[in-house]
Amino acid sequence: MKAKLLIGLILIGTLMTSCYTETIIQDDFIEESAFNTDQVLQSYDLWYVDINATTGNGEVPFLQRAFTISFDNGTVYANNNIVGIGKTGNGFGIDVGSYGTLRGTVEINHDVDGLWLLDIFAVNGNTIEVRDPRSGTSYFLNGYQINNFDYDTVFYDNINFFLQEYDAWEKTFTSEEGAINDFDDENFLQFNTETFRSSIDGVGTSISNLQWDFVGDYQIYDVENDETLKTLTLAYDFMGNDYFELYVINDSTIELYHPSSETVYEFRGKGYQQYLKSGKSSVVKKRTKTSNPTMKVKRSRKR
Repeated sequence: MKAKLLIGLILIGTLMTSCYTETIIQDDFIEESAFNTDQVLQSYDLWYVDINATTGNGEVPFLQRAFTISFDNGTVYANNNIVGIGKTGNGFGIDVGSYGTLRGTVEINHDVDGLWLLDIFAVNGNTIEVRDPRSGTSYFLNGYQINNFDYDTVFYDNINFFLQEYDAWEKTFTSEEGAINDFDDENFLQFNTETFRSSIDGVGTSISNLQWDFVGDYQIYDVENDETLKTLTLAYDFMGNDYFELYVINDSTIELYHPSSETVYEFRGKGYQQYLKSGKSSVVKKRTKTSNPTMKVKRSRKR
């Protein structure tokens, strides 16, 4: 049987400040006051929504969209985009609604999704379970302070979503080193949920004027024993699967290293799709569980 609110060691802090105090709640003691519920929610600056840990067949729309959610003195903030995370709203994201606390429960009035009464359960010292009692769906949130939040890991763990947050990726750099190959001609890429498109239109072409020359499947892979490396295959009919090492330079630039030719390419995102309170579309922008296949390769790029 679950006990509401944190059992064990938790850090009770004031959200959006650097000061905090330490409170120990004994294993056999359950505090169910509304005040303690609010303290728990404000004990960390950011709650990262571990979407792959979600259980149940229902959905809380604003949690399904968010990468992080924050609670600050009655206001709810969310980072609904990977692009800009760590900068938007000083790292907390955008104001998406208000909240109030009851005994072991939070009542969230989302600006778009309306009123939600959600139960809060302890998992461990920095993880809570947020449960929608109507659908039996649970989200698991991991707490972080802004100064120790691992933004790099968030990018690599959610790189599928990151690639889709721009309407197109424009090639901005090709290394002088490397053998000539067919991919040299590709100047634009676009990533959708399962397919990619490519264009050989000249650099500087506006997105609205792009002619997409090819549509094919793509796959992102995790790399065994290397958490900061992803690999990417693009399935071209005319040149087979093109294989790249994929690196995130910043939230608008990626690097593709082509091991077979030893060429380095950089692409910059164009047409940023900012998902606000309800997303670009309440249907289009939703996080789903992802599980990339694992590739047993060694990093080739010499940096």
